[in-house]
Order: sequence, then C-alpha cells, then structure tokens
Amino acid sequence: MRSSFQEIKLEQGGSVAVSEYGAKNGTPVFFCHGWPSSRTMAELTDVAARELEIRIISPDRPGIRNSTLRPERKLLDWPPLLAELADKLEIAEFRMLGISGGAPYTFAAAWAMPSRVRAVAAVSSAPPLAELPDRDGLLPLYRWLLFFYPRHRELLRFGFHAARPFLSLKVPIRFRPLLLKLLQPCDAKVMRDIAAFEACFESQRQAWRASADGLMVDAEIYAQPWGFPLDEIEVPVRLWHGKKDRSFHWSLAQSFGARLPRCVQHFVEGEGHYSLPIRRMGEILADLKSA
Repeated sequence: MRSSFQEIKLEQGGSVAVSEYGAKNGTPVFFCHGWPSSRTMAELTDVAARELEIRIISPDRPGIRNSTLRPERKLLDWPPLLAELADKLEIAEFRMLGISGGAPYTFAAAWAMPSRVRAVAAVSSAPPLAELPDRDGLLPLYRWLLFFYPRHRELLRFGFHAARPFLSLKVPIRFRPLLLKLLQPCDAKVMRDIAAFEACFESQRQAWRASADGLMVDAEIYAQPWGFPLDEIEVPVRLWHGKKDRSFHWSLAQSFGARLPRCVQHFVEGEGHYSLPIRRMGEILADLKSA
C-alpha cells in the first residue's frame, strides 16, 4: 500500500488532513469518505487506482480525525473548502468519488463547481434524508438517529460521547467474526479480507478516537436539507448501488437518481453496502475516468 499524508493549512484558519493513494501523477479524483469514517477509507481504491493511473486525494472532513472542527458547518460549506484545497494542490479540474455518506459531498461540489468537477461517482449513496416521505428503506440505526434529531439533540450528543470510548477500541482479530455476523452475508464475505476490514473499520475507529463532536456535526448534516436542487447538477453522475444494500435501499437511490439530469445508474445484483465498492472498485474508477 503506497500512500502519502499531509496537513494543508486553510486561509479561513485551521487545516485539512489529506492522504493520497494510487498513481502520483494520474488523473485526479477527490475521494469523500463515508460516515462514520475518515480519509483512510480510500485505501479501498489504491490497487485499482494505480492500475488505472488515477490519483486519489482523500481529505478528512472538518472535525473528522486530523482536520480542524467547524461546529456549525453545512453541506454547502464543503465546495469552497474543496476549491481551496484543490488550488493549494494545483489541481484545476478533477473528478469525485463518494461512498455512502461521502456521496452528498460530491453532489454539493458538482452543483457549486460545474466548471471544475468533471464527473462524479456516487457509490452506496446516502439519499436526501430530509426529503424522504418515509424511512422504511433506511438501516434501523439511521431511523433512530433521525428520531432523536433535532428534538432530542442534547441526548443524542450524550449518546455520541458515551459510545466513543467503546467505538474507539481496536477489534481483536478473534472477535471480528462476531462483528461480521451483524452484516449482510455478501458484505461479511468481503470483510473477511484483512485489508478490506482495515480500510472500512479502522478508518471508522480512528474517526471515533479523534472526536465524537466532529462525527455528530457530520451526522447532523445528513438530516438537514442539502441546500440545492438535484436537477441543477450539470456534470455527469455515475450512481452505483447494490440491490442488497441494507443501509440505504436501492429504490431510494433510484428515486433521487432519476432527478439528476446526466445520471447513469448501475444497480448491481447480489452486492451490499460494503461489497459493492470493494468488489467493483476497478469498474467504478474506470467508468468515472471515462466519463
């Protein structure tokens, strides 16, 4: 695994932590990690990105892991930050890949910066939760979080801080099979690979270890209106979703994907929330590069 790490100072104060994977001089792709997660989730892309001559740039969002917390940030605060980050890295145009909770950030950037974002790949994407007529297609955990926000925000904050010491612990190898039993069989199967497990769950653990507040700010953003209409996104979008995704049912992706003017939808039989990006990363990146 070849990667590099740097902390980039921002004009507005604070810094953003960035790890890079893939080919150093390849086609630039900004990676948006899921929730709860952090920048090293992009380890999932490394092998395929090197083969395809793609440079993966993966930042921690504000308040996540090594990036400075911005307590009141909104989804649309992301594009200006990303633009500054790209400027400092001397990248004029780029593509974007978002997995799960990272996908809304790719849509925000595509809407706000159509002259810079060449194309977007949204994989196992979170839908616009605030617009859902019902929550039947969501993981029960997400339904509970939405129940508590915003009416019981302080109780939710207490829960995040109470959970942090436990979720910051590294899962011993002998206990991993117990954890995998909580997943869909297709997801559990790919997570038996140590590299895949580390990319997904170690990136989560490091996020919890750094800050419960950062993760809560990130979580609250999903429950709020995104702040822009999907039908105004002009750039090409590649929407990938597994038909066995238990976090966000594929029909939710189908519904909001239909509102994207230049969207190609890929609904994949037999794949779940985790197995889709792990098994199909080469296909996803090749499709994104060609878009």
